[in-house]
Amino acid sequence: MIHKDLHVWQRSMDLATKIYQLVEDLPKNNGFVLKQQLQKTALSVPSNIAEGAGRTTQKELLRFLDIANGSLTELETQLILVNNLKYSDTSKLIDEDITVIRKMLYKLKRSIRKE
Repeated sequence: MIHKDLHVWQRSMDLATKIYQLVEDLPKNNGFVLKQQLQKTALSVPSNIAEGAGRTTQKELLRFLDIANGSLTELETQLILVNNLKYSDTSKLIDEDITVIRKMLYKLKRSIRKE
């Protein structure tokens, strides 16, 4: 399986790019740790999808897809905090990107389990 061919990987790379752009607009004096964590978590989603796709067994792939889903949930939590702190309106990222990627991961895992 080639990770770059997976739509969920492509979509999560788009999200990571959006997150990297978002942190540039966050307040400079506050949230340095939050900025770093947002970047780390956003990068973790496509990275784990890629690592799983590069593994040799379906069991390993499923494990890394689960890790990607966990990172996605962590990212959602951080975006809610950014929104709560009124640093940026992240509701669109949560509603349109995170929700879609979560569904894509679920469907991919389900299709792998059927094989």
